[in-house]
Amino acid sequence: MAVNSKFVVSREEIQNELYYVNKLLAELKKRIVGQDKLLSRLLTGLLTGGHLLVEGVPGLAKSLAVSSLAEVLSMDFKRIQFTPDLLPADLIGTMIFNAKTAEFEPRKGPIFTHILLADEINRAPAKVQSALLEAMQEQQVTIGNTTYPLQSPFLVLATQNPIEQEGTYPLPEAQMDRFFMKILLQYPDKKMEKEILRRMTEGDGVAMELARGKQIQLKQVVVPERIQKLRLMANQIYVDERIMDYILDIVFATRRPDDYGLNLAAYIRFGASPRGTIALKVGARCQAFLRGRNFVVPEDIKEIAYDVLRHRIILSFEAEAAGITPDEIIHKILATVDVP
Repeated sequence: MAVNSKFVVSREEIQNELYYVNKLLAELKKRIVGQDKLLSRLLTGLLTGGHLLVEGVPGLAKSLAVSSLAEVLSMDFKRIQFTPDLLPADLIGTMIFNAKTAEFEPRKGPIFTHILLADEINRAPAKVQSALLEAMQEQQVTIGNTTYPLQSPFLVLATQNPIEQEGTYPLPEAQMDRFFMKILLQYPDKKMEKEILRRMTEGDGVAMELARGKQIQLKQVVVPERIQKLRLMANQIYVDERIMDYILDIVFATRRPDDYGLNLAAYIRFGASPRGTIALKVGARCQAFLRGRNFVVPEDIKEIAYDVLRHRIILSFEAEAAGITPDEIIHKILATVDVP
């Protein structure tokens, strides 16, 4: 794709800012092994302001990755274990009576933080899920008669366990749409798991020995103010009209597949929403930025399409009966829609 005078930022400016991103990643990888995709998506969420829904079996370093990110950024971090008896007040806070002043005062909940890990969000009832998702959307909460803004930056990482569904409250499709991406984590390969085994069990000076509760010490390498600058620069990445048309074609193919020669209409009940369209553009900009480019190419969109769209495509009964997954549908769409 030819260089265009409409570019707002230069590659040199991007490379200067990527210095801080690379330092951050290098620090995180001292502690996190074999979860490069999770770390990349955490950065994407941080640079776009998008919240992430992560699905994966226990033990894949989800909690460790989030707390480590907060540590290297010197940000507030809180973790909530969602349970069926959790109340909205346990999340956002409530009014308490002060006997000394004979007045009600607000007690803010754990949602007042920079980075929030909502562990097993599907174990909490609908009222709690709605309270969290409303705060994610509005970036504010109301306690009593007063509305309080949340801290900036504010990032939610919600997790789901795919292997235990008893006693859960699955997120409704409309609420799932509030998440910028849904990430499916897989087990590390044998090479990566061997490195995990080595680091976690050998006292080599930089290892984490679980039995003794020791952790690798991480340094603060990026201040929160730098994140705001990175966000602004990522948002200035140039997106050509042809790229925007490509994004629209992908999204509209999930809604009207017949128009694109795809025999998928029987498998799709509802296609991706306009939030998905916006997320593809915003996420593609971030991918281009992280790769040192000041313009978006189709590969940036393909890179994030699965994570952006898989929770926004609502399958029909026929698809579920046939064992067809949203990822298979996205794969067929990407293979069929013309690339600019």
